[in-house]
Amino acid sequence: MKNFFNPDRLESLTSTGLGLATNVVIAIIILLVGLWVSKRVRNAIVKMGQKYQHLDETLFRFFASIVGFLIMAVVAIAVLGRFGVETTSIVAVLGAATVAVGLALQGTLSNLAAGVMLLIFRPYKVGDFIDAAGTFGNVEEIDMFTTILQTFDNQQIIIPNSKIWGEKIINHSHHPVRGVDMRFNVAYEDDVQKARDVIQKVLADHPHVKSDPAPFIEVESLSERSVEILVRPFTDGAHYFDVTYSVPEQVKAALGAAGLSTPYPQTRIIMSKD
Repeated sequence: MKNFFNPDRLESLTSTGLGLATNVVIAIIILLVGLWVSKRVRNAIVKMGQKYQHLDETLFRFFASIVGFLIMAVVAIAVLGRFGVETTSIVAVLGAATVAVGLALQGTLSNLAAGVMLLIFRPYKVGDFIDAAGTFGNVEEIDMFTTILQTFDNQQIIIPNSKIWGEKIINHSHHPVRGVDMRFNVAYEDDVQKARDVIQKVLADHPHVKSDPAPFIEVESLSERSVEILVRPFTDGAHYFDVTYSVPEQVKAALGAAGLSTPYPQTRIIMSKD
């Protein structure tokens, strides 16, 4: 008992206890400040995405999560340092682990990088009709790793973002007014101007074909069997496919009713007796 109450020992224990208590208090303060800073920074990043409508909010939420994680990692290292833990080795281990995970997830990270680029530059948005990675459909969802399309036959197609970003992207919904190219053939013996007038009448009567800009109707080429007429009516993007699939049938019927023939491939066989 006498040794336990030794003044030197008591002083040492008191000093150790005070040092531990001080480190605990400082660690708690660092942790609380780190949580506060992390929350404020994350909220600031999210609000930045909400402030500008042309920027994707999902991307900023992702960035906010990454920044918050990095801040808390620094806080954790600082807290461990207060208790004498060698943080240099921890940082080295975390760095090596990050490299290893990065190598193991190369494909996933490439999709992530492509997703970030798609969300920043926004070549298309939800609701657009696009042709990308060999697939045509309506964009249902864009996330950090994939783009989800719905096709006209009601299939859901999930495409990795890296496949889209590295290829040509055709956004059919970007411009509100679209031109629809179609071609019709008339025989050489028929009156081309009459055919043009018939086609013009069909387009003028169609409810979804615009008069401004005016439809383009001109002879494009002369083939071996017929005169090929290029027709380009303009319509709202929402009616693009209605015009695409309804006008050809109407034009064919109108040309036939006007006495104009539509040439088709023919093979002539000449037989002779020697």
